[in-house]
Amino acid sequence: QVQLVESGGGLVQAGGSQKLSCAASGLTYSTYAMAWFRQAPGKGREFVSNINYAGSRTTYADSVKGRFTISKDNDKNTVYLQMNSLKPEDTAVYYCAAGPFSTLHNAYRYWGQGTQVTVSS
Repeated sequence: QVQLVESGGGLVQAGGSQKLSCAASGLTYSTYAMAWFRQAPGKGREFVSNINYAGSRTTYADSVKGRFTISKDNDKNTVYLQMNSLKPEDTAVYYCAAGPFSTLHNAYRYWGQGTQVTVSS
């Protein structure tokens, strides 16, 4: 059974930093690309960032480029999202996903339960 478990969400002030983690089990982790998506209240699920199976290629949404960094530890079966210079508009539930190297949410087969990130102004 595949499980993706996110952690690290919470409340942070604008301009601050937060690091999300997503631990995977039940799949051959090193063969999957991993991604982060987010969903704000009343909005659709939005692509944030992804990283290929080897950790050698990354993609970022324009809205987070230069502020967020994705990384992948294949020994720990964990993907991270380091978020710096946070803005109130980054407030959302953040989901990690495992699948092909794609920016499309419907390309990903496996999803975590999500972790809330709230950025106060």
